[in-house]
Amino acid sequence: MALSNPTSQAECTSEEAYTWSEGRAIFASGSPFDPFEYNGEVFVPGQANNAYIFPGFGLGLITSGAIHVHDDMLLAASEALASLVTEEHFEKGLIYPPFSNMRKISANIAAKVAAKAYELGLASHLPQRKDLVKYAESCMYNSGYRSYL
Repeated sequence: MALSNPTSQAECTSEEAYTWSEGRAIFASGSPFDPFEYNGEVFVPGQANNAYIFPGFGLGLITSGAIHVHDDMLLAASEALASLVTEEHFEKGLIYPPFSNMRKISANIAAKVAAKAYELGLASHLPQRKDLVKYAESCMYNSGYRSYL
């Protein structure tokens, strides 16, 4: 995990990791790296970033009206993120789902965090919504504007 930013300050490049390990490395970085071909196989470097957890975590706290933050809520967020990594992602060498799916990722994390807040008796927005994912999505900011022209 080469997490230093910017890319020029990373501990190593994806190319260096894949070459040094003869294609066995599982690589994630704080900055994006382009796919790299090694011995005829294309490796897609993953990005490790706190932007995966914290937007959904905060949204889950807000949608549940959590009165305290408990360690189990952070664990629920981490497990939600891990559950979104598919076999296809693993086959590509990714350890996180694609960053392009951030809204879906955040909604799912928010739902798990909110569910844990309800389970722990820390939620103040009662009663609990039936579909926490849809509720989280409905609470997200949408930058799309109607055209009146």
